[in-house]
Amino acid sequence: MTEPRGPVDSSRVPRFAGPATFARLPRLDEVARADVAVVGVPFDAGVSYRPGARFGPAAVREASRLLRPYHPGLDVSPFATQQVADAGDIAVNPFDIGEAIETIQHAAGSLQADGTRLVTIGGDHTVALPLLRAAARRHGPVAVLHFDAHLDTWDTYFGAEHTHGTPFRRAVEEGILDTSALSHVGTRGPLYGKQDLTEDQKLGFGIVTSADVYRRGADEVADQLRQRIGDRPLYISIDIDCLDPAHAPGTGTPEAGGLTSRELLEILRGLAGCRLVGADVVEVAPAYDHAEITSVAASHVAYDLISLLALQENGERAEERLPAADGGPRP
Repeated sequence: MTEPRGPVDSSRVPRFAGPATFARLPRLDEVARADVAVVGVPFDAGVSYRPGARFGPAAVREASRLLRPYHPGLDVSPFATQQVADAGDIAVNPFDIGEAIETIQHAAGSLQADGTRLVTIGGDHTVALPLLRAAARRHGPVAVLHFDAHLDTWDTYFGAEHTHGTPFRRAVEEGILDTSALSHVGTRGPLYGKQDLTEDQKLGFGIVTSADVYRRGADEVADQLRQRIGDRPLYISIDIDCLDPAHAPGTGTPEAGGLTSRELLEILRGLAGCRLVGADVVEVAPAYDHAEITSVAASHVAYDLISLLALQENGERAEERLPAADGGPRP
């Protein structure tokens, strides 16, 4: 195996200098192939309130300059055991949501063609639908763990079927989700009516509210989620507004009473061992941010997702080295 190429050495090039790739990693075109590609989708034509998430990928990359190569919480060096690279941004039509969705789906499929797993930085939550389509095409219907203040299972908004509030309803309708293993985490705030919850339940989603996390704690919540997910292929979609505005003010539809960044990271770390096949971090709108609070949180969330993929990669390689029942190597 070729030694992975890691981040720029900060003892030789200061962190505030040089190109702002995610975590100062090499570009995808600078490596032979990548186990994990970080890709941006600067798109926010699907928002219902404050725009600006099109600038999210650039802000998260800038905030990621301070990330370091060893994760003590998970005891893994995510850039040393797998090749991680920055695939740049998927350029999409900002005036045509339908065309943008098709472009994202095609680009995500191409990036995953050789087995590369994606960690995507949005962009608004509309982008989750084409990313889920691409994941399901490769892995079959996927379990979904959706961190968000909102359900995002509404039917339409102003008659539009594709917005940042509808991706998971569309995904269920298209049969690309495993409806026995769908969960929202961090939901809170007012709804249009009780029927929102009833319809969401009919789609197959279970709900862990932000109040549930507060009362039960991150470890218990993570254990419940692991049990629900089982060994299914898992896609994690994280709207940064699952965090309280104190921890993520730079987002389009903030709601009071959210998770802390610590709670979110601890729940993610509690998912070690799940079969993660892809993930996104969306809805960072830096124009509303303060001192990069939101961008820093999002960069660490993406780093933890990459670290979970590294643990998974290490486990798969260890399993391959185990002897088969006949004493020979496993195929």
